[in-house]
Amino acid sequence: MNNTLSRRLAAINLLVLDVDGVLTDGRLLYGAQGEIGKSFNVKDGFGMRRLMQNGVSVAVISARRSEGALVRFTELGLTHIYLGCRDKQKQIRQLQKSLAVERDATAVVGDDVPDLDMMAEAGLAIAVADAAREIQDIADWTTDQAGGQGAVREVCDAIIAARQRA
Repeated sequence: MNNTLSRRLAAINLLVLDVDGVLTDGRLLYGAQGEIGKSFNVKDGFGMRRLMQNGVSVAVISARRSEGALVRFTELGLTHIYLGCRDKQKQIRQLQKSLAVERDATAVVGDDVPDLDMMAEAGLAIAVADAAREIQDIADWTTDQAGGQGAVREVCDAIIAARQRA
């Protein structure tokens, strides 16, 4: 990791995450009654908790509503949970304003085209390793890990390490 990226990571006070394809591998499990589950990586959850313990706010913004995701994020202690959000860009702007966090102190992790506008509001745009080409093209950093496979843990660990070095 170069010094410029490390400095930018150290300045992060708000980490915003998409859900499907970032915190999950992007697969949706459906039964006759609708969605029956998603798979979350426990290491990502630990990284999010650890990041919050280190003073960084963590938020999730997703266009999809999911009761399972709500349960998981509540269990992790997240208070900034926006599911069923149709305007991610507007939501992140409102969140930044309510937390008094500047754009340069915001990192966003995305994986696909619906995340482009939200990522444009971040000082640090991050793509997961298996993100769509459009996301990788605008990202400041692409993780080594894929969505749902530890990418969020990688980001959380990098922010913590950079803050400790700063």
